[in-house]
Amino acid sequence: MNPSSLIGIVASFLLLGIVIFFAAEDPRLYVDWPGLGIVLGGTLAATFLSYPLKEVLRVFGLIATVLRNERTYIKNDIEELVRISKLWINDDLHAVEKALENVTNPFLRTGVQLVIDQTPEEDILDLLQWRILRLRAREAAEAQLFRVMANFAPAFGMIGTLVGLINLMGVLGDGNMQIIGQQLAVALMTTFYGILLANLLFKPVAVKLERRTEQRVVLMNMVLQGISMMSERRSPALMRETLKSFIVQFDDEIFDGRKPARAVKAPQAGAGR
Repeated sequence: MNPSSLIGIVASFLLLGIVIFFAAEDPRLYVDWPGLGIVLGGTLAATFLSYPLKEVLRVFGLIATVLRNERTYIKNDIEELVRISKLWINDDLHAVEKALENVTNPFLRTGVQLVIDQTPEEDILDLLQWRILRLRAREAAEAQLFRVMANFAPAFGMIGTLVGLINLMGVLGDGNMQIIGQQLAVALMTTFYGILLANLLFKPVAVKLERRTEQRVVLMNMVLQGISMMSERRSPALMRETLKSFIVQFDDEIFDGRKPARAVKAPQAGAGR
């Protein structure tokens, strides 16, 4: 599990624990299985109506993807590109093909193979850019699915509240304040569940998926640039420095964090006299 997800889960349970066990006289008031069923069941039902079955069934796999500490191996891809580019410049086609067999990144492997096949650079870039756009569109749709669920959950929470209020009207004439209070608490719990699921599950997963897509697109654009430079037979050293710029985050081009040397003061006129 990646650290940020772990911290978020722990903080969420800690917050709920404080609210339930310290801010409430009876923690059992926060447990309402019918209300939770209305929110979860309604959200899933509306999602199945909105999306094809195949896409909805991917929800659990996407949640697992968000929790997993996924590695991108950016530095390995850079080194592989530079190494293959050196072989390509030396016209060692056999060595290039052998090195290509060990490449694990399918996007990189496709690009290098197209270069080996003497495909025009323009066609290579068009194909790779189309694959980037396809990945971005597919993963944006996955994140949108969770945003849609985040909209459904509070709405079904309100439906549960309305159902609870209708039940409340049925016992209001008895004048029993204890029963009225219990029914009102149950009615409000569905709204609580809807807001909780939307803001602590569905929206965070959507944001995580969007951030994951951004990182993957940056990596693919880095590979795209490397393939373009390899096709043009550019210097491997220049390629390495160019590709490194894709993974630099906070480095400053004019200040590297070291303290500047103290300036030497020029002697004043008349000093030493």
